[in-house]
Order: sequence, then C-alpha cells, then structure tokens
Amino acid sequence: MSKKDNSIHEFDFKLICEYYSSIERQGPGSPEITAKALSFIDTLNNESRIADIGCGTGGQTMVLANLTSGSIIGIDLFADFIDIFKDNCRKRNLQDRVEGVVGSMDHLAFQKEELDLIWSEGAIYNIGFERGINEWREFLKTGGFIAVSEASWFTENRPDEIDRFWKDEYPGIDIISNKVGQMQKAGYIPISTFVLPENCWTEHFYAPQVYAQDKFLKKYAGDKTAEELVKNQRHEAELYNKYKEYYGYVFYIGKKI
Repeated sequence: MSKKDNSIHEFDFKLICEYYSSIERQGPGSPEITAKALSFIDTLNNESRIADIGCGTGGQTMVLANLTSGSIIGIDLFADFIDIFKDNCRKRNLQDRVEGVVGSMDHLAFQKEELDLIWSEGAIYNIGFERGINEWREFLKTGGFIAVSEASWFTENRPDEIDRFWKDEYPGIDIISNKVGQMQKAGYIPISTFVLPENCWTEHFYAPQVYAQDKFLKKYAGDKTAEELVKNQRHEAELYNKYKEYYGYVFYIGKKI
C-alpha cells in the first residue's frame, strides 16, 4: 500500500470515529436493555472485576457502573472513543472504579480467570462471535458470566437483498439457535437469550444519527468520503425498517463451567 493510500485510510478512520463519537451509543441498545441483561447475573459484589470489550464512548458502561459496585475496565480500539469514555466517567464521578483503556479485543491483557463478567454490546462482531466467546473464556473465573449482543437472523430464510447485505457486512451472522449452540460448545451454560426490541434500533441508534448526520455533512460539505459514510448509514436504517422482522440484535448471556 502506498503512502498516499495510507493517508486516505487514516482520514477515513478518523471520519468514522468522529461520526460515531457524536452519538451516545455506537450500536443498537438502551439503558433498559443493559439493565435487563445484567439482571440475569447474580454473583457480582464489591470485589467483582468487569470488562466491557468494545466499549465505545461508554453509553452502556455507565449504566453498568450505576448498577454494580465492583471495578470496570472499558476497552476500545479507538483512542477518541476512550477520551470521551474518560470524560463520561469524570462527569459521573466514577473514575475511581471505572477505567478506559485503548486496546484490541484480539490481544487482551487480562490474566487467566481474572474476570467475573465480560460484557460486549454490539462489538463482538469485530472479532466474530464464535472466536470471541472461545478466546475470552480463559479470562473468566469458573462461574463467571459473559454477556454480548450480536446481530442474528430471526428466520431460516429471508429476502435476497437483506441476506446479501448482512453476509457482506458480517459473514458470521447466524440464526439464534446456532449462536446458542456455539456458546454451549465453547463451555458456557446458556443462561438467557432475548431479542432487543425495535426501539433499541430506532429510538436509541438511528434517531440520534439524524441530527449528527446533518451537522456532519455541513462540516464536511463537498467531501465525498463523508457523504458516502452518511449515505451508507441512511441505507442501513432503510434496510432495517424494511426487513426488521428477519433480523436484529440478540443478547446472549452465558455462565462459564
């Protein structure tokens, strides 16, 4: 790759970070759904160690912190996200027990059996669901929990348009029963599996982007890369509205055995 290609890539990367850092959540979810998923985990205490992997700017992490009393470390590849994450901690006076760290989910620095809970909302696809739940398992104590939300098919068959879109975006997408099977094979007891409601997409993810997109396009008026990014996000929202009965995000909660 030429030096010119590298600079273009870095600019795209920064644009993507800037776009997503302007909204509270970088994926579908809600405070209520974070709380619901946490309600299935009954072993946490003041000494518990929690990791939120692919934490983004910490929308869900702050909810976790308010509902738990142990320590939390949020990890994300994007330094800009972690800067906002740290600001969010300071604003809520959580910096004594919530830490943000720049890092990659495929090179985690935890010790074996260090963690009581691994959390990841809308991010495990970056490494792949099956790979993630297998590789991260070693960091959990026996009896520890993993809770991740993951794009999943609701039906065995679906229209070609949405099938092609998601298989191109995320080849690891699969039906819910197969994801649960992967969790069992990896050495977890499936504790709970539930579909995120529609408002996690519409109200908490796509709606906040409308204002962000207008502001973004004004700032980068005439920039083809910025325009293409917004166009892609709008297309994704249109596809969801058209095909939401065929797919969505699903929370998978497992207990290490």
